[in-house]
Amino acid sequence: MVAKTKTDRAVHHSLTFSMFENLISFLGKFVQLTPEDISTIEDKMVIKEYPKKYLLIEEGDIAQHLYFINKGLIHKYFYKGKEMITTDLVCEGTLTGSINSFLSGNPSHYYLQTLEITHVLSISKEALEELYKQDKKWQRIGRIVITHFLLQQEKKILDDIRYNIRERIVHFAQDFPSILNRVPQRRIASYLNIKPETFTRLKHLITETKKPTGPKKKEKSNE
Repeated sequence: MVAKTKTDRAVHHSLTFSMFENLISFLGKFVQLTPEDISTIEDKMVIKEYPKKYLLIEEGDIAQHLYFINKGLIHKYFYKGKEMITTDLVCEGTLTGSINSFLSGNPSHYYLQTLEITHVLSISKEALEELYKQDKKWQRIGRIVITHFLLQQEKKILDDIRYNIRERIVHFAQDFPSILNRVPQRRIASYLNIKPETFTRLKHLITETKKPTGPKKKEKSNE
């Protein structure tokens, strides 16, 4: 085994600091963390790297981990018969997992698979329970983060109902520009609850969304 040089150790420390800095920034949206809090959460999280197309969880598994994505992309889906239904496309800077299974201990209905080489910070259910016992503050943080998950799910359901097909495509392009060129079109179509052929026909809306636009006449659409 080759010993690490000072440069290797410095690079590793820099990468590790950057990964936890991203997590702290995410948690900082919901609660202010003290240096002691930061040290505690660092001790509970595990740095992992997964190859492309790696299955983090399959249908029927009981979820034991949540994942904060530092770099990469995770596809959440299930099968309806032979059809793959995409329920989430999760990129850098947020948490993901099979939440219902993680919280309830019941088998997961979902698959979680990496679409790229993916770097995560992982926390086990056991480690999270230890945090909860250690300080009630972490129980509060846990409730806030889980509420964030639930609100995101509700927003997705509401958007599918209140927006027509064209509007869904435009909103996706505006909200998730970094994902557009990293995910197969059929998976984006499935996530937006749109037939693949319809998405292909209307994907020009994505390009138009990227261009600066001036005032224009309102256009009616039944789609």
